[in-house]
Amino acid sequence: MKNVAILASGSGSNAENIIKHFSGSKDVHIPFVLCNKKDAFVHERAKSLGVKSMTFSKNELENGEILNLLKRENIDFIVLAGFLLKIPAEWVEAFQNRIVNIHPALLPKFGGKGMYGMRVHEAVVANGEKESGITIHYVNEVYDSGAIIFQAKCDVLPTDSPEDVANKVHALEYEHFPRVIEEVLNKL
Repeated sequence: MKNVAILASGSGSNAENIIKHFSGSKDVHIPFVLCNKKDAFVHERAKSLGVKSMTFSKNELENGEILNLLKRENIDFIVLAGFLLKIPAEWVEAFQNRIVNIHPALLPKFGGKGMYGMRVHEAVVANGEKESGITIHYVNEVYDSGAIIFQAKCDVLPTDSPEDVANKVHALEYEHFPRVIEEVLNKL
């Protein structure tokens, strides 16, 4: 049995999708969702699915308190699902190739600090890109630069708004993220 922690910062639609995917699994257990915002909707989603959620501060992330919690709780793997804070180097070292993130673009394009959510889709449209997509990657010490595990693409039409691109990208996230997580876990 692998214990998986999910970190999120927002509404939690990807977290919900992942929890549902692994519900009833004999191989994967998600004991809790961690969030850096007490009013984020991910808490409601987790509660409705019977998964505990906890809020923590940026200081607790950086001072090792949350890392110690993950170790005490025997967490084997960490999934970032819309989590916006930078993961400390100590985490990367402690969970080498056991922290994954999803980015709403085809990295290395449109990645890095400050590139998240609608900002990414706005940049894709403004740049006249013909395609966008998702990148699932390992987390390292630099935003969005860890080894790429998987990418999926969608067309960006000249008439697409950032919202249109967001909808296409969300569909790819929901389709692929849980499956890719499962594939990575099966290799551990």
